[in-house]
Amino acid sequence: MVRDPLSGDDPPDLQSVLDALDDPDCRTIIQHLDEPMTASEVSEECDIPMSTTYRKLDLLTEASLLAEGTEIRPDGHHATRYRLDFETVEIGLTDDQKLDVSLGRPTRAADERLASLWGEVRKET
Repeated sequence: MVRDPLSGDDPPDLQSVLDALDDPDCRTIIQHLDEPMTASEVSEECDIPMSTTYRKLDLLTEASLLAEGTEIRPDGHHATRYRLDFETVEIGLTDDQKLDVSLGRPTRAADERLASLWGEVRKET
């Protein structure tokens, strides 16, 4: 799922959010992700095997709970860093009695938005 990193307006999928929050490993990642980390840093910090870490990071990203950014390195070996992309999760009823989810997003600086956009462009090329 490719999400416009500048808009922040795309509503998350309710089931994706519920699935991610129901997963103990995903909750552990959220708990330890107090600053942007690479997958290997997340794996080490949370004591989760690398293969599982990648699956959980994908699950959290698909649910719009994490954002990916690209760390540009001078040696050309760029790294993907993951950061929390929500402050609150609200589940409520719509006018037609269906469940709906909304995420309160943190305020991001222009350089963070540009880094997110660059990361999305790299994925598409």
